[in-house]
Amino acid sequence: MRKVTILGATGSVGRSTLDLIGRNRDRFQVLALTAGRDVAGLAELAREFRPERAVIAEESLLGALREALAGTGIKANAGAEAIEEAAASGADLTMAAIVGTAGLRPVMRALEGGNTVALANKEALVSAGALMMEAATASGAQMLPVDSEHNAIFQCFDRARPDSVRRIIVTASGGPFRTWPIERMRAATPAEAVAHPNWSMGAKISVDSATLMNKGLELIEAFHLFPVSAEALEVVVHPQSVIHSLVEYVDGSVLAQLGAPDMRVPIAHVLAWPERMETPCERLDLVAIGALDFEAPDLQRFPALALARQALADGGAKPAILNAANEIGVAAFLEGRIGFLDIAALVGEVLSSYSPAAPSSIDEVLEIDREARRAATQVLGKFVH
Repeated sequence: MRKVTILGATGSVGRSTLDLIGRNRDRFQVLALTAGRDVAGLAELAREFRPERAVIAEESLLGALREALAGTGIKANAGAEAIEEAAASGADLTMAAIVGTAGLRPVMRALEGGNTVALANKEALVSAGALMMEAATASGAQMLPVDSEHNAIFQCFDRARPDSVRRIIVTASGGPFRTWPIERMRAATPAEAVAHPNWSMGAKISVDSATLMNKGLELIEAFHLFPVSAEALEVVVHPQSVIHSLVEYVDGSVLAQLGAPDMRVPIAHVLAWPERMETPCERLDLVAIGALDFEAPDLQRFPALALARQALADGGAKPAILNAANEIGVAAFLEGRIGFLDIAALVGEVLSSYSPAAPSSIDEVLEIDREARRAATQVLGKFVH
């Protein structure tokens, strides 16, 4: 019986995790569940899965959570510190699915505990990758990637012989604007940007997919997760989203992980690792798919990918600045305040104007994040329509 804590239980990754746990109750025990503000959702999940504790991030909602869990015996807590305590509660596996920099401290606490962390929080490695990996090494924690691309690499990468790997190839769907001319992209609406052709995702990550910033962030994550150089990381556009990533070896062999575009596939892999477990996911039918297409990313129409590559090459605080500025740009686009192409332009301007020293603690990462957001907000005025 594996004890599991889920940070961000009411989001899509958290709910998909619990869907799989619910189908395998003899294999898993839920230790703790957390959420940001969704009291009703958290209480519903807690009543179904009976964790020892349920934690809501918004402290003003503690009373509502306690009322919703009255008579269950489940301990209700609230606040950032309580979420960190849940992350350090001694679970065999902690699913880190809190969105944004709010997940940084909980992920660090989980890594410091020395157990397995299933990582679905991009910001942990993009903004604080070196610090996170140092913590995992120091405690002996095992970090398992949940993103479909990194999980695919994990399944194909020979960790015993990393020197035998020549390249890691991260696949990108290309998003909804893959074939659009740049003038049409200039006038793209938020509704068009979030209409992803293959995946069902939230608005922010869907826009990141449309700009290809998500692939840039994934390159930074892959750099920290796998012992390869930045030059050995590549992106290939693969519209069908059937091959989730590939690993090329020095002898010319290329291993790829294929599967239906369903996040329960990589989640099931990390839940059961190093074993396997059944899922209700659609089975891959290669005959029905018929063809798999590939093309190089167009950096003229999708400059965000080039910005991310440069941030990775520069290192230090640059990836954290990239991430923070991008969040400000995406939010402004979704609000209709700036154009689609302005997102990358905004990020580029902030990256060129703000260059602090490399962070040596999570506190410093969060300060860099705050300052980058302030800088991005100031620059925003140049792009507002």
